[in-house]
Amino acid sequence: MSVLKQTPSQTIGPFFAYGLCPEQYNFDLKSLFTPVLAERHTAGQPITIEGRVYDGSGQAVDDAVIEMLQADAAGEYARSLEGIAASGFKGFARVGTGTDPQSRFVVETIKPGALGPASAPHIEVIVMMRGMLLHAYTRIYFEDDAAAHGQDAVLAAVPPERRGTLIARRLPDAGRAAYQFDIHLQGPHETVFFDV
Repeated sequence: MSVLKQTPSQTIGPFFAYGLCPEQYNFDLKSLFTPVLAERHTAGQPITIEGRVYDGSGQAVDDAVIEMLQADAAGEYARSLEGIAASGFKGFARVGTGTDPQSRFVVETIKPGALGPASAPHIEVIVMMRGMLLHAYTRIYFEDDAAAHGQDAVLAAVPPERRGTLIARRLPDAGRAAYQFDIHLQGPHETVFFDV
């Protein structure tokens, strides 16, 4: 009989970040994914997304890992290594909060396009951290796409008073467009999470 080993989602431990983002934590290992979803030459509007993960007591979590998946500016997901190499659009990022002095995650990407008529531009987000046995899934929508929010089937399924927890706020312009998106795991400002 073979013995099954534990997977990261079955084990509590502060190893997610340095195991999944080794370069960010200065380990001599190559990270498979980085905090960059799109290179400088990728078509579309370059943006930065920054935020913190807060626990139930309102403290910033310094060992969370955030994964993001998004479509490109035309509303298409990356489909091949050749396409990624040509366009510079990876469409997937991974970043830990433990190396930033303010326990933030900072991701560089492009503004995503809508996937279709029943969708507003958004980014899929997975949150992992110490003590969470299951990943938490949420989405980022953008406040300057408010006109498209009404047609988004997923956002429409969220109670109106909770939709604001999924909206990234535009930061004052300093050249590159930047958005603030904080994730609250519990409490009065708890982010809406989805069952997948």
